[in-house]
Amino acid sequence: QVQLVESGGGLVQAGGSLRLSCAASGRTFSSRAMGWFRQAPGKEREFVATISWIGGSTSYADSVKGRFTISRDNAKNTVYLQMNSLKPEDTADYYCAASGTQRGSVMAYDYVYWGQGTQVTVSS
Repeated sequence: QVQLVESGGGLVQAGGSLRLSCAASGRTFSSRAMGWFRQAPGKEREFVATISWIGGSTSYADSVKGRFTISRDNAKNTVYLQMNSLKPEDTADYYCAASGTQRGSVMAYDYVYWGQGTQVTVSS
C-alpha cells in the first residue's frame, strides 16, 4: 500500500514558478515509477510527466517539455515537479501517482495509487 500526499500548489502569475512535492508512505515507493497528471476544469485528466524507479528515465507531455522537470529522492520517499514559465493553460489540479511497475508510463491506467491532488492556478 502506498499513500501519496501532494503539496506546493497555489496561485502564481504567468511566467512564474512553482515546485510541487509528493510525499509517499510505504516501503515500495523506491521500486515504483512515479507520475504527475493534471485535470483542468471541464477537461479530462492528462499526463504531465513520469520518472522511472531510480530516476534514470523521464518523459514529458509536449505541452510542458522544456518548462517542467520531474525528479525524485528515494531516500525521502518524495517526487517533485518543478514548474517554470507557467502559463494560464497550466491551471489545473495536479495529481501524483505511483505506478505498478518500475518503468514510467504516460497512461493513467498503469498507475495504481493516486494522491488527492493540489490546485495550481496561473493568472494572466
